[in-house]
Amino acid sequence: MSKTHQDLSETHILGEATTQKVVRVDVRDRREWLAKAPACSALAQHRIAHLGICEAQSPYNIVRMKQSGTYFMACYGGEGRILVDGRWQRCRAGMACLLPPHLLNAFHAVPSKPWNFVWVRYQAVPEQRPLVSASSPVLAKFDPEPLRLAMLGLHAECVRSQAESTGDKVPSSAPPTPAPVAMHHWVELVQTYVLRFAQPWQMDDRLSRLWEKIAHRLGEPWTLSQLAQEVHMSEEHLRRLTTQQLGRSPMRQLTYLRMRHAAELLSSTEDKIESIALAVGYHNAFVFSTTFKKWTGWRPSEHRARTHRA
Repeated sequence: MSKTHQDLSETHILGEATTQKVVRVDVRDRREWLAKAPACSALAQHRIAHLGICEAQSPYNIVRMKQSGTYFMACYGGEGRILVDGRWQRCRAGMACLLPPHLLNAFHAVPSKPWNFVWVRYQAVPEQRPLVSASSPVLAKFDPEPLRLAMLGLHAECVRSQAESTGDKVPSSAPPTPAPVAMHHWVELVQTYVLRFAQPWQMDDRLSRLWEKIAHRLGEPWTLSQLAQEVHMSEEHLRRLTTQQLGRSPMRQLTYLRMRHAAELLSSTEDKIESIALAVGYHNAFVFSTTFKKWTGWRPSEHRARTHRA
């Protein structure tokens, strides 16, 4: 059974049966699980800290109390559990999730079930082009195979390059002519596939403009009727399109944007909770606190204390 929010703490358990292929941006990150991963400086151009391919088995369990950078994951086999919108949800083959910074991230494998996925972890440096926008999906369908193949190509290049630089025997399975330009191409492919999920081209442009507008006016008392009027749609049409594109209703998307921004303010400022509540559209601090706990598992004060400790 999945742990409740209150039971969670910073955790990194891979398990003996879990295998990973990881590439990191440089060798200065000396955490144990990254120690043997080859480095690729080309990742820095997109602010990628590390990426990899994981074949997870229980007791695989990762909890990040304060993920400082954006995290992308796409499942290509089996299934696992991820904490999204304050709820444990299934992540199966053909699905991906995009988690913004400043929120609790948690993932775990289900006993007796494999869970195969790829991930890209971005650094806590503001991207020149924001990866997560107000119209980005959080959990939705996605074809992971092109991304998985690009990561395999990048990993093979990096392993061969590392072996040559240290004088070790070059793996026979590695490409015959490693070069920085090849790594650059693989990295560009990885970023392209992540952007296809984060900034879906098929999204109705009216929706994209709507949620970007709302994200800058979260303090206003939006209703479903007002949201629909902004894009000249019926309420039902807006509900259908938003659910299809983002996997949630318009009002739930509004709450998500409010809670995401509130979590960011709690983590990065010393503003009073009452002021943060007003900034995200809640004139009643108690209602804000109750809603925030429902989505994140903690009261705003608890979230601030936990993220500061993390």
